[in-house]
Amino acid sequence: MRIKIVPVPSVWRDDGQGEAMIDSLGSPEAETIYPIPAVRRHGRPRDLFTVWFGSNLMMLTIVTGALSTTVFGQPLLPAVLALLVGNLIGAIFMALHAAQGPRLGVPQMVQTRGQFGLMGAVPVTAVIVLMYVGFAASNLVLGAEGLQSILPGLGRLPAILVIQTLSILPAILGYRMIHVSAQVMTLLCGIAVIFCIWRVLVLHGGELPLLASGPIHWTGILRTLSTAALWQIAYAPYVSDASRYLPSGPAGERRAFICCFSGSVLGSMLPMGLGAAVGLLATGHGIVGTLTRLLGPWAVAVLVALSLGIAVANAMNVYCGTLSSLTVAQTFTPDRHYGRTSRVAVTVALLVLAFAMATLMADSFMITYSEFLELLMSVMIPWTAINLTDYYLLHHGDYDVASFFKRDGGRYGLYNAPALVCYVIGILVQAPFLSTALYTGQVARALGGVDLSWVVSLILTPPLYIAMTRRFNPRLIPRHGVR
Repeated sequence: MRIKIVPVPSVWRDDGQGEAMIDSLGSPEAETIYPIPAVRRHGRPRDLFTVWFGSNLMMLTIVTGALSTTVFGQPLLPAVLALLVGNLIGAIFMALHAAQGPRLGVPQMVQTRGQFGLMGAVPVTAVIVLMYVGFAASNLVLGAEGLQSILPGLGRLPAILVIQTLSILPAILGYRMIHVSAQVMTLLCGIAVIFCIWRVLVLHGGELPLLASGPIHWTGILRTLSTAALWQIAYAPYVSDASRYLPSGPAGERRAFICCFSGSVLGSMLPMGLGAAVGLLATGHGIVGTLTRLLGPWAVAVLVALSLGIAVANAMNVYCGTLSSLTVAQTFTPDRHYGRTSRVAVTVALLVLAFAMATLMADSFMITYSEFLELLMSVMIPWTAINLTDYYLLHHGDYDVASFFKRDGGRYGLYNAPALVCYVIGILVQAPFLSTALYTGQVARALGGVDLSWVVSLILTPPLYIAMTRRFNPRLIPRHGVR
């Protein structure tokens, strides 16, 4: 039985502008964390392709792909295949969240209340907010470094200001402007990446077959695969935020999955594959320096476009961080309606916070903080495992959306102990398998630095969650759920 999405009278308002109102491109988004009414479902599944394609076309993705042939030491062909397999695996989990937006019409972390309970979802959501702000600050620093490497006369602060300025408008205006910005980046950065690939083939096409051969190390392959998979899984908390305006229905939900999956895989593989090739051609000049040499007179235009591409990803970090912040706030103030003004105010606050971190903190702190964020990624793996298991195997998308906003948590209560216990276990079982700059577990060290923590958690958490829910909280399993 499909869920019927209706406005929640106690929390949803149309601000006196009428339910059929569609946000203009130049005005801040009216909806925030509340269910999107059917008359406001104006999105198209194909727009999700450009959101995930365009947001991945940036210098950071190229550098990430270059790890496969530089740090992990793989020949070109095995490196590209490992990147492809990792992206395909990770994108499956990422894109499975896409259907939740059209079905439920609420942001991703609001829907998390259906698994963890009203209060139980707060710690998870708060950690996600921390990650969003951290990623935004790190993106400002990385984007600025990219611009400075291309334009040496540009100072650190002006470079950060350029990236921040391009992030402000889509972050404040919200959903539609983010989609439009992603479409622009799809065109500009897509042309830039394809041009880079063409230049590599023209200048070094004869060398690439030789570079595609060589010793293959299974540790390098696994590290490459894990890096690509985690790149995709990191987007899991974002996906429903970008798909919740789509009309509900099985066909739309399937197309949402396909468009998210294909857009994110293709948008990641093109620059990652380019990075893998450039990594083999780099001879002490670094990835950016090598690309500059390969591009010749086109270097500045192309690399500036790729560096600025990070602004779209940064805007998404701030936008989704705002929705998650409002979700936490609404938990403790259920009678207050958080509308357009609240969203804009929190957006500005997060923009200021990220900018302050990027400009005022020492470089050593930002490096350590970036490494901390890498370690913090481990908290998302059991969350996505529990969320997807509950959605697809237990509830089949059938949730009482109104309960998400009730003072007592409605059907889902304040806390769901089995989910919280499974979540903690899902984090702890990763410890021996983690391989990060701040911490490396014993098993990961024995495996040559291969990080398989995400695989272990994704395998163990779902059956544990099903068993504990069936044993301790069977009332939450609908009749059509797992027996």
